[in-house]
Amino acid sequence: MTATTPLQEMTREQLLGVVDKQYTVIGEKEEKIDSLQFRVSELERLIFGVKSERFVAATGPEQGHLDFGSSSEQQTEAPATETITYEREKSGSNKKPSRQVLPAHLPRIEHILDPDEDITGLIKIGEEVTEELEYSPGKLFVNRYVRPKYVKPTGQGNKIIIAAMPDRVLPKCMAGPALLAALVIAKFMDHIPLYRQSQMFRRQGIDLPDSTIGSSVNNVARLIEPLYQAHKRKTLSATYLQADETPIRVLESENPGSTHRGYYWVYQDPQERLVLFDYRQGRGREGPTEILKNFKGHLQTDGYGVYDQFGQREHITLIHCWAHVRRKFTDALDSDPARADVALTHIQKLYAVEREIKQLQLNSEQAVEIRKQKSLPVTQALEKWMTETITQVLPKSLIAGAIVYTLPRIDALKCYLSDARLQIDNNLTENAIRPVAVGRKKLPVRRITFVCTTCSHLLFTVCHLQSQKYQSPNLAHRNADQNRLTPHQ
Repeated sequence: MTATTPLQEMTREQLLGVVDKQYTVIGEKEEKIDSLQFRVSELERLIFGVKSERFVAATGPEQGHLDFGSSSEQQTEAPATETITYEREKSGSNKKPSRQVLPAHLPRIEHILDPDEDITGLIKIGEEVTEELEYSPGKLFVNRYVRPKYVKPTGQGNKIIIAAMPDRVLPKCMAGPALLAALVIAKFMDHIPLYRQSQMFRRQGIDLPDSTIGSSVNNVARLIEPLYQAHKRKTLSATYLQADETPIRVLESENPGSTHRGYYWVYQDPQERLVLFDYRQGRGREGPTEILKNFKGHLQTDGYGVYDQFGQREHITLIHCWAHVRRKFTDALDSDPARADVALTHIQKLYAVEREIKQLQLNSEQAVEIRKQKSLPVTQALEKWMTETITQVLPKSLIAGAIVYTLPRIDALKCYLSDARLQIDNNLTENAIRPVAVGRKKLPVRRITFVCTTCSHLLFTVCHLQSQKYQSPNLAHRNADQNRLTPHQ
């Protein structure tokens, strides 16, 4: 038989072979169409839709009931109906909504408003106080240090006596500590590029080129290197860390106009809420291998292969993240809603147990006990379901991809059940990365030199640390006022 043989001249066996071949081709094309449709829907969701992973389980008679081993004796009948009466206020009530109380630490400027009429001889019986939140735009001012010179009378020497100049944050730099702190926080927490900050100063009549600001930011990074190293040691001394990474586009000063794809690697101690940012030029294993070379304990990550090496170390227990598993099955909802619904319902039960633990404020022993009673059977049922289902789905389908991602990691996903310290997912670290994502959205390519970028992991860490305690750019002055220190101290 040749490729041009008419169907009428083929034998029965040849026709069956053609049909089988066409079925195979059609199946491959359908898989490709499904894959392309998913990619299109994902792009549309990323551009136009919301990124929520909230899942609502299907309901109705067509939705099967999942039995997690409960016996028939444990099933209770529906309670009898009862009549409940209660009273409530009408929606048209004259009750005024309560106004939010303004923070007590804000300074108050009082304006005494006396009546227009003559109050001579009147008795004051009280007063009404109304508070209004006001804003004073940031302003620049100059600290002028005047040091008088003195000399002793004639015959007592010609030595000139003058006060020593206070230590400055950056020698020969015209910027004071509060201004330097504002520059750093505006850049790394508020994501205002240095050239825009330069434009903002220019509107106030001050010419500060962005190159000058960039040099100052670099010098600040070098100055607070000891603080970063101390924070790094404290964070990495924990016995439980979460790790994740996020990309960032960076302009290189050596090759004007060219960029490279860098990465922030983020390590968090969930118990102390300490976050460590580490910038690297790539996404290879060199970064985490160097940072975690002395780490011992539990390391929680996503399924990225770079982290697999830590699971083979003697003193490290690698645990995985249920949020990433949920994400995989959420992606499969459109192409295989029935099976994805089953998996997501299991995962939803796991998160319900975690909410219950938080609401009841259980101690460590109680948390582990309720996880073993309620969550362990769910994970076992999910594992059994995936083992049975993987043989029933197309190998290249999204639901198969989700199962293949989850099954090899199921033991690492169960680790959190036996230790109350451990989180069910890596969301705390993803939340810590969010400021980077916000900055990336505002400015897709960082207008920042390569040299400055190598310091940015340091500044990001310090800004994140400071923002937990002080929500003000004037950190130096605020600390100085509280501790009776000069700003440079």
